[in-house]
Amino acid sequence: MPELPEVETMRRGAAAAAGRRIVEVTRPRSTVRPMPITPAVPALRRRLVGRTIAAVERVAKRVVLVLDTGDRLVVEPRMTGLVLLGAAPPTEKHVRLVLSLDDGRDLVLWDQRGLGTIRLLDPAAFEAALGPAEIGPDALLATGPLLRERLGRTRRPVKVALLDQKALAGVGNIYAAEALFRAKVDPRRPGTELDPKAWGRLAKHLVEILEASIVAKGSSLSDNTYRSTDGELGGFAAAHRVYDREGQPCRSCATAIARIVQAQRSTFYCPTCQR
Repeated sequence: MPELPEVETMRRGAAAAAGRRIVEVTRPRSTVRPMPITPAVPALRRRLVGRTIAAVERVAKRVVLVLDTGDRLVVEPRMTGLVLLGAAPPTEKHVRLVLSLDDGRDLVLWDQRGLGTIRLLDPAAFEAALGPAEIGPDALLATGPLLRERLGRTRRPVKVALLDQKALAGVGNIYAAEALFRAKVDPRRPGTELDPKAWGRLAKHLVEILEASIVAKGSSLSDNTYRSTDGELGGFAAAHRVYDREGQPCRSCATAIARIVQAQRSTFYCPTCQR
């Protein structure tokens, strides 16, 4: 579930680890489904212990620890991953990796379902995997002309196109639905049918929603799995207009919110406001 606002919230919390030296790397024993860690933990430990975290960055929906060697530890939370710094994890059995820092704090990588990934990449591998050829512009930089350039020639439904990370990085199911509602765009419309004004509205509302959600530390849904780096729940779910509100009245016109499936993902929208 973590999308741009949630991952940016994790990044900001983990940024306090910049300048700290990694003194130990631990993979706790667990009986739950393992998650991919590359390279294997013994090799990872050899390359991380003694190294300093030079910076903490974000690429799309990934937290990136930049080391003083130039290597990057890339954490992709995917559905249920968390990056915690100095906070107790929700459960001990789902702790996947612990980086112990020289100030006594632990940077904990937690994932309930084990669908995320942890990869240590050298500069060349990082560029190949996450450079401009693979990842589109960050969604916080969206403008009408940029969206039209990146998505305006596709015949895919605009909601599906917004989730294409090679076209635009960071947007997921929640914020695509919310931005389309506020822009009054039907999620089923092909990108080729949107005019410049519609792209402009969509970009404006998308950036506003992402920024507001970052201020609120993201969206914690009903299962409360997601939380910020310090363990707090995100507060933006209270502002959702359509996401996960099937059958409930639209907050603008009282029409029942509809749900459809697009590219195997649920899409929520108002049939009246988003004609």
